[in-house]
This record gives sequence, structure tokens and C-alpha cells, in this order.
Amino acid sequence: MSFLPPALDFPKAEEEVCDKWAKESTFHTQNRLSEERGDEEFTFYDGPPFATGLPHYGHILAGTIKDVVTRYAAMTGKLVERRAGWDCHGLPVEYEIDQMLNITHRDQVLEMGIDKYNETCRSIVTRYTKEWESTITRLGRWIDFENDYKTMDPSFMESVWWVFKQLFEKDLVYQGYKVMPFSTACGTPLSNFEAGLNYKEVRDPAVVVSFPLVKDESTSFLAWTTTPWTLPSNIALCVHEKLEYVKVLDKKSENKYILAKTRLCQLYPAMSKKKWKPSMAEELFEILETFPGTQLVGKKYVPIFDYFTNDENSSEYFRVLSDNYVTDDAGTGIVHQAPAFGEDDYRVCLAHGVIQKGAELPCPVDGNGMFTETVPPVKGEHVKKADAKLMEIIKENGRLVQKDTLDHSYPFCWRSDTPLIYKAVPSWFVKVEEIKDRLVENNKKTYWVPNIVKEGRFHNWLVDARDWAVSRNRFWGTPIPIWATDDMSEVICIGSIAELAELSGVTIDDLHREVVDKIEIPSKKTPGVTLRRIDEVFDCWFESGSMPYAQKHYPFENREKFESGFPANFIAEGLDQTRGWFYTLMVLATALFDKPAFQNLI
Repeated sequence: MSFLPPALDFPKAEEEVCDKWAKESTFHTQNRLSEERGDEEFTFYDGPPFATGLPHYGHILAGTIKDVVTRYAAMTGKLVERRAGWDCHGLPVEYEIDQMLNITHRDQVLEMGIDKYNETCRSIVTRYTKEWESTITRLGRWIDFENDYKTMDPSFMESVWWVFKQLFEKDLVYQGYKVMPFSTACGTPLSNFEAGLNYKEVRDPAVVVSFPLVKDESTSFLAWTTTPWTLPSNIALCVHEKLEYVKVLDKKSENKYILAKTRLCQLYPAMSKKKWKPSMAEELFEILETFPGTQLVGKKYVPIFDYFTNDENSSEYFRVLSDNYVTDDAGTGIVHQAPAFGEDDYRVCLAHGVIQKGAELPCPVDGNGMFTETVPPVKGEHVKKADAKLMEIIKENGRLVQKDTLDHSYPFCWRSDTPLIYKAVPSWFVKVEEIKDRLVENNKKTYWVPNIVKEGRFHNWLVDARDWAVSRNRFWGTPIPIWATDDMSEVICIGSIAELAELSGVTIDDLHREVVDKIEIPSKKTPGVTLRRIDEVFDCWFESGSMPYAQKHYPFENREKFESGFPANFIAEGLDQTRGWFYTLMVLATALFDKPAFQNLI
């Protein structure tokens, strides 16, 4: 041990090792020798990070685990391709550009031109790749930055098109509505993950509104809401079948109301105070009847507004439904239903036949959160600003029973810092619910560390899987390859550049919107009619879930190499990817090949 210096400079020693590896191309030499020997391949997928920011501790920890496992595989005689990849599309990039150009509205992008906007996006997506390479190399991790893949590469995007066409041909794609967190400032839906990034404490109105029974207008259901702006879109009420409800006579107004027995304190706040005694109730109300929620289901009521009373399906509107999501921990135990603005509202109304899957919804709000001419008193007003006027109208009509405020945590757009709303947006869906039994089975074929995540969180997520909305109303992304007539009577899905050229006569080498949106396809059914591409682009999670195929430009190239190495032997990412990359990998691999995309996961 006498050759060791008295004080070893570990950082300097590490830098010397990195320099030696670089000068001697140690990593590439290892791979070359492995290929020459014909070593068996050990397939590894590296999830693509965004290169618009610098690597953080999470990337470094996951990268270390990836390096340990892939080094071990290589040292035990396996050929291990380790390609770096970059997530280039999506809202994180657009957010940077919107900040840079002071863009707050979708129309500003259209005025600027999608071509100029996307070119600006393209200019920043690899801004920090050199910093990433420097940091990862300094960690001693071996990964190929020279032969990297980017989700904005035409070859990658073409494979994404192929993936989607396979789903389309298997009848696993449909257009419908999904209630999603919606940024009215950006004019686009956000993922639930994005909606959780920016919560703030706010004060909202909280009102109790009456809904008289059709057969007894002297008696009214009571519903509580913190979004009065959704009341013009009300088309149903919802109760819990097992809750106990009461019909009471209010001594002060002499009106009769129906609400959950345990929620009388909503109408009479004195009941929640320490000084309350049951004997005091006689001065406030009298209970006339008591009944379970089941007795209320199906009863019709008089709507607050008449904006949707003449809808095609309005015979199914304005009745009481039931669902277990109704609770008695707040409000009145009766929930007002506006399916265009609530995920549970949409689900419940759909289940009870009040609305139909894919059909138009009662929605008087445009993509900027402004009321349309459907609701004349607040036409052109933003929904959040329309609350006061609507409450005044409800009061004038004698339907406002209680008005208060509620301080609570509320989601804001992480890009524009404006309040989000929940809104039904036309979306393209993958029918995950149809294949979730196969997802559960394929998950059983995988090995996770720790196993509790596989059998707990991930399994539960798969069991409860919903259809996946894969479209986004944005600009910088892989365009969804659907061309259709204006009335959607003829719809075709394109799966390759060659197929697009065959049908349109136009050959291209870039698949972004500024190029493909100009291409028209003549109708084969109706001479003289033209098919144009739909407006949406893919959610970037669809791209990252397509990564096993797209990084190799499968099936256009590397078919045999891909098929011999699929599913991957190993992947590793953070726990947050349980509902992200791990999930999208599993969904697409199951839909395409009825296999998991990976065998082992840390």
C-alpha cells in the first residue's frame, strides 16, 4: 500500500478515470467486442427525460441503478445497448416558449403561425443535452449519447403513427368526451399530473339551491355547490341509495325541503355548535318524512334554467340518479350533476342513460372558459367571473336557499397561473377498459423491486384502468394521423409516410403539424370531397409509451432485432412512473402484442 499518496483526491481520481475511458473509447469498445463475439442481447430501455431542464437527484439515483444492472449484464457476457433518449414534445416545451414569447392564448399561436411556433420549440428542446452528458459522464455511467433517439425525429414519429394505426385497426380507438382539468388561459386540457402541480388556497362561493319536485312543487330537493357557474348546465341530481333522507318543513320560510338527515346542519348551522340541543330543532324545522335514498331515484324536478330543456335527449334530463360517490361529509347529501364539468357527473349520467357515449353534451362554455350565447345573461363572461350574476338570477327566481363562501385548496394552471376548470373536451381514446384483464395478466409476468408496488399500487391502477385520452389540442407534438371529412362520415388512419404519399400524392420528411396539416386526401367514397387531418396531437405519454418500437423505427427497420429483444430485460425509473411510463408501456405492449413491455423493473 506504500504506492498510495498520503492524501488521495477522490474527485480528481474519478475525473482521471472518466478521461481514460473517453480517450480509449472503453464503453464503445466493450460493445464492439460483444457484437463481434455474438453475445446474447440484454435489452434495456432508458425512459426519455426532457432536456429542457438539468438533471436532478432523481435522475442521478435512477441512472446509477440503471448503470449497475446494465454493467453487470455486460460483464457476464451480454450485449447491452444503452441509448440515451430525449422527450422533445409536449407542454413542458410549449410552456417555455409561451413564457419566452409572452403567449397566453391559443389564438396568438395561430396568428404567429404554427411553423414559426414549432421552430421556436425545436430550438430549445436540446438546450441542455451537453450539460446532461457532462453530468452523467461525471457519474461514471456508460450510455450512448452519440446514437441517441429523440421523440421529434421523423423515424420515431413514424413508428408512433404505426402504433396508433394498429390500435385503430383493432377497434381500440374512438372519439368521445372526457372531463379533464382544463386551462382556459391556454385553451387546452391538462393531465391529472399537471393539474396537481400548482394548488392554491382560494375563497369560492358556496350555495344551496332548490329544485322543486314536478309532482309537488311545494317540496324541493336541496343541492350544494361551490361552482354556481355550472348550474346553467345542470341536467340531473344524484343521491346515495343507502343514506337516510328527510323531508322537513322550514319554520322560517314555510318551505319544504329534502336533504340527507345527517346534513341538516348545512341548512341549520346552529346544529354544529357546542350549545346546540335537540330541543332547539322545534324552532327551526319539523321532520315530516324519513326515507332511504332509493325512494328518491327517478323523481323528476323543475330545472333552474331552461337552456337545455329542448335538447334531443332532454326527456332523460332533470331526474334523480344514485351513486356511491355521494357522501354526507359536506353539502346536503344531494349532488347537482353537470356532466360537461365533472368527471363523476359524466360517469353517473352516462351510467343512467341521461347522456350517451360520444354524443353532444350540454356545454355552454367555449375553449377559453367564456359563456356562449346559449346563456345570454352571461354571454362572453369567464365562468369564474359569472358566478355573481348567476347567483343573482337564481335568487331572483326564488331558488337560492343559502349563500356562503368556502376557503379551500384549488388547482391552478402551472403554465398561466390561472384557475383550472374541469371540462368535457372532445378527445381520442384508447379503449383500455376492453383490455384491462389482459393488462392484469401481463403484469403477473413481470418481476418488480419492490414487489409490493407491482402487486399493490400498479395492480390496483390496472384493475381500475379507464379509457386513455391520448389527444391534446396543442401544436408541438406528433400529429394524430387521422384524416376525415368535416362531418366525420369518412375517417381514415395513416400508419406511415409511404401510406400518406400513396393516398395524397405528397411525400414528406417531417411529420410535424406545419407540414402534415397542409396535406389533403381525396375521398374514395365521395368524389370531390376532401379529407383533412384532425387538429389534435398526441399526448407525449403516448410517445414515451411507444419508445420500445419507435427508437428502432420498428417495423420499418430493425424488425428482427426488435422482435428478438422484446420484452425488455430491464427498466428502472422513479415511483412516480407507476401511473406514467410503466403504465403506458404496459398498455401499448398489451394492445399490440399481448405481452408486457418489460420483464424486470426497479
